[in-house]
Amino acid sequence: MSSKSFLPPKRTLMGPGPSDVSERVLQAMARPTIGHLDPAFVGMMDDMKRLLQYAFQTNNALTMPVSAPGSAGMETCFVNLLEPGDKAIVCQNGVFGGRMKENVERCGATAIMVEDDWGKVVDPNKVEAALKAHPDAKLVAFVHAETSTGAQSDAKTLVELAHKHDCLTIVDAVTSLGGTPVLVDEWGIDAIYSGTQKCLSAPPGLSPVSFSERALDVIKQRKHKVQSWFLDLTLVMGYWGGGAKRAYHHTAPINSLYALHEALLMLEEEGLENAWQRHAQHHQALRAGLEAMGFNFVVAEQDRLPQLNAIYIPDGVDDAAVRSTLLQQHNLEIGAGLGALAGKVWRIGLMGSSCSMWHVEYCLTALDKVLSEMGARIKSGVAVDSAKAAFEQLKKAS
Repeated sequence: MSSKSFLPPKRTLMGPGPSDVSERVLQAMARPTIGHLDPAFVGMMDDMKRLLQYAFQTNNALTMPVSAPGSAGMETCFVNLLEPGDKAIVCQNGVFGGRMKENVERCGATAIMVEDDWGKVVDPNKVEAALKAHPDAKLVAFVHAETSTGAQSDAKTLVELAHKHDCLTIVDAVTSLGGTPVLVDEWGIDAIYSGTQKCLSAPPGLSPVSFSERALDVIKQRKHKVQSWFLDLTLVMGYWGGGAKRAYHHTAPINSLYALHEALLMLEEEGLENAWQRHAQHHQALRAGLEAMGFNFVVAEQDRLPQLNAIYIPDGVDDAAVRSTLLQQHNLEIGAGLGALAGKVWRIGLMGSSCSMWHVEYCLTALDKVLSEMGARIKSGVAVDSAKAAFEQLKKAS
């Protein structure tokens, strides 16, 4: 049997990522490929840096996209800032804090764990206690927006605590960037990484990062080589540094960078504050619809991440069967639970281009239909009207 061109189905992506990618961004990705040292491409790189600085709300000179997904952005932060024998305080309240621990240990450093229940935010009191107990710690690492649960921790407070004890900070903003406030300079974040496939609504495969001057000073004073040649910032910056003259480091994913540039341009055109408000308003509309159906949220209201909604699966409902039916009959993707929440929750994303009233209504309608047909104990026929009413009320108030 011979192969043929792959034609993917048209899905509506409302899981934890990737999110829908607009036609404008897809068209940008299809533009002619040019060389990664072409003067025209170098000009785009400079503008990319400016757009990323806007998204992160920073003036950090070292702000760029790593040529790999968000997990590589995470690794870039850890391998450049940690050396063998260092101590790092790692906050875990879901899956991705656990991945931070893995990175610390693979750097030959020791991870001091601060653990909170899944669905809870990072407790600043526990962090302060760990800092007092380990005055030789080099950094504090935490997830701003925990994608596995939909909890959003208080980044500003956690960074202030770390700096009070002379520690650097590494912040995971994979799900928060572009959807809720991320203020790198105002909060004093030292190293931060994100992904392209969430609220930025670009294709997966790149990881925006930003490093403060304080972090750069630590990198320059390293006693050991960075364990990853590819992610060594002292080498990468020869390519992503400012000006027209660039040193070859690797062949950048040129067309993916076109797409990210266009997505960031769209964010700038909308305005960050408007994007944050859009995610907040549509979250409230979705919440009203889900609660009208009888769903309960995993995360307390004041700690919820608007763009990632984790809800408990009703008793007696087959998790996989519902998600499969949504995908096959409605071309709708929602996310399963991870780790301790596997089989217990669904994760519904409202990210970037997937954050609109059309998406809210489509998701609620499909979920209502599938669950009703399966005999689930929900309140049918009320979700969409509740969502619309909540959204209209918010629009009038804004």
